Amino acid sequence: MAKNQRYTNALHISVPVPAGVKSGEPVKVGQICGVAQIDRETDGKATLWLDGSYDLQVTGAVANVGDPVYIKADRTLTATATGNYLFGTALGTKGTGTGPLEVAPIGYTTQTAAGV
Repeated sequence: MAKNQRYTNALHISVPVPAGVKSGEPVKVGQICGVAQIDRETDGKATLWLDGSYDLQVTGAVANVGDPVYIKADRTLTATATGNYLFGTALGTKGTGTGPLEVAPIGYTTQTAAGV
C-alpha cells in the first residue's frame, strides 16, 4: 500500500478559498467545485465537499432534473451558461427568479467559461 496517500477519494478536502466563504456556500477553486462545510479559517482554507447534494440558491429557471447549474465569479449560482462555469447538476426544477434548488456539485473538472 502506498504510504504517501492523503485521501482515499479526495471528495472532502481542505483548500485555500476566497475571503468571506461561509459554511454551506458553493465554491469554485481553480478546477474544483464543491460546497464549503466550514467558514474560511484564519489560514485561508476551508473544507469543501465535492460530493452529495445541497439546497442552494440559484438564479433563473431550471426546467429539468439533470440540467446544468453554473457558478458566477461572485460565487452565486445561475442557470445561465454564458460567461460562467459549470458548478453542478440540478436535482430538481424551479421557476424564474432566485430560489432554492437541490444541486449536486461536479467536484473536479477541466473546463473553461461557457459561451466565451
